[in-house]
Amino acid sequence: QVQLVESGGGLVQSGGSLRLSCAASGRFLDDYAIGWFRQAPGKGREGVSCVSSNNNNTYYGDSVKGRFTISRDNSKNTVYLQMHSLTPEDTAVYYCAADCLTYFSAHYYPYYWGQGTQVTVSS
Repeated sequence: QVQLVESGGGLVQSGGSLRLSCAASGRFLDDYAIGWFRQAPGKGREGVSCVSSNNNNTYYGDSVKGRFTISRDNSKNTVYLQMHSLTPEDTAVYYCAADCLTYFSAHYYPYYWGQGTQVTVSS
């Protein structure tokens, strides 16, 4: 069982930056890739980024490449998503998820999810 708690969402102006955090707890955390998804109103859940369990590999959705950076601090059981050059199109609820490689490799959604944090980018 894995528990995930997101924080760091909020309102930011277009062109601004924001950093999200995902605090993970539970068993066998070192076995899981952890990452971020987002869902905008009326749209499906989109894979944003994922970092492997050993921190050696990262994956990004095409819409965020070059603007977002994922990182992981295993000593704190926390995964971060640094977001730069935000646009209104980035407005969504951002969810942390464990076992995210299933999506980036085969488009299967992960099993473990956090409750989400709202990110709103104003124009």
